[in-house]
Amino acid sequence: MDDERRLHSRHHAELQLEVFELHSGQRLGRVVDLSADGFMLFSDTPLTADELVECRLVSEQVIDGVCEITLGADCLWSRPAADGEHCWAGFHIIDLAEDQAAALDVMLKHI
Repeated sequence: MDDERRLHSRHHAELQLEVFELHSGQRLGRVVDLSADGFMLFSDTPLTADELVECRLVSEQVIDGVCEITLGADCLWSRPAADGEHCWAGFHIIDLAEDQAAALDVMLKHI
């Protein structure tokens, strides 16, 4: 997605944010950048564009009482990484409860 089309600025994730599938607990990867409406993931497993995931973004450190955010996201694109074993994927946040949106705001202020 071009920067001109983004509604919110992206922040390079200084925090270590890991993403896990909500129901299976499978680790999907690490957040590379994050905004109020989406994130880019460096994934251990191939992901498919148009795949909907319910997931947890988990921080290794607690920030103002927040260490995890639960949300639903749509995979907009996926590309293989240079090593051939990982992939990069862009997600748009499509389901975020009000309390989770507040938790996301807290995290974005500390990135």
